[in-house]
Amino acid sequence: MPLLEKVSKPMLMMKPNLLAGLDTPQGLQSALQAAIELEHATIPPYLYAVLSLGGGGNTVVEQLVDSVLKEEMAHMALACNVLNAIGGAPAIDTPQFIPSYPGPLPGTVEEQLTVHLRRFSIEQVEDTFMIIEEPEEPLAIPDALAAAPLTIGVFYAKIKQAIEVAGQAIFVGDPKRQVTGGFAEIIPVIDVASASTAIETIVEQGEGTSTSPFGDKADDELAHYYRFAEIAKGKKLIPAPGQDPPWRYDGEAIPFDPLQVKPLIDDPHATSYPEGSPARKKCEECNHTYTNLLKTLHEVFNGSPQKLDESIGTMFELRTQAGELTAIESEPGKHAGPSFEYQPEPPA
Repeated sequence: MPLLEKVSKPMLMMKPNLLAGLDTPQGLQSALQAAIELEHATIPPYLYAVLSLGGGGNTVVEQLVDSVLKEEMAHMALACNVLNAIGGAPAIDTPQFIPSYPGPLPGTVEEQLTVHLRRFSIEQVEDTFMIIEEPEEPLAIPDALAAAPLTIGVFYAKIKQAIEVAGQAIFVGDPKRQVTGGFAEIIPVIDVASASTAIETIVEQGEGTSTSPFGDKADDELAHYYRFAEIAKGKKLIPAPGQDPPWRYDGEAIPFDPLQVKPLIDDPHATSYPEGSPARKKCEECNHTYTNLLKTLHEVFNGSPQKLDESIGTMFELRTQAGELTAIESEPGKHAGPSFEYQPEPPA
């Protein structure tokens, strides 16, 4: 029996050409840049969902989604550390780094999944978030999704395998470019072992392992996919000793009240709001802060790791501004939301 009953939704696949040249430093660097872009691209839709839950009565759901959001930030940092370790340079401060919403995630097969900026809903969890995080083979717990070939997990496994084959000789990057801190998961990458650990963390926190919805460590949290499944099922995943597999979605209820979700508009752009309106001004302010965040992160992962605290401060600034934006009614019965667009110049 699958962990959630099989649904007729596509499993998210990566483009096969991303594996081209993994036996060369350049090909491996290109694949890791794609991984960085992929990890980043999940952050705006997750944040958009969190913003729509803020201040309502869905505290447990908000905390679960926010926990995934924060770990995705750490995953992006880990991928940057691995790329730096093998002599690459993360490219973050470019308009091309930002995906378009609605649209596919970077590196994925376009027609399989269109990702939207949408307020939180159970449908958004099932139709988008769980597909993004779905393991190649979800565990057979009563009530979970199924799967199949180049999945995100397999993509990372191929990168890890290529690093192991290349060996220590590929680690030519300056150790001073390694970033630590900010999140517990972020470790310096200096060799095959630490690169493998970084990649395993990204995969296990997203998908779990082939034998557990948790990671390999005793204190590992539930993987993202299963956290989203808890929300979709409305109950916590708990141990079920003597059962095969030994877990069930039968624990404490996870309440969700759709009436407490802010009615944010779908897929906003700055031009969604009238020029000169409070929503347009605040949206452009958010976009400028978001762009400054990308610029600072680019510096952080390209030789200035000491600026990490500055980037974290900008993250908090962005969330505050975005929260202010979502308080604005942009049209009757609808509230404004951030559009996450590249805007290097401050709003007029």
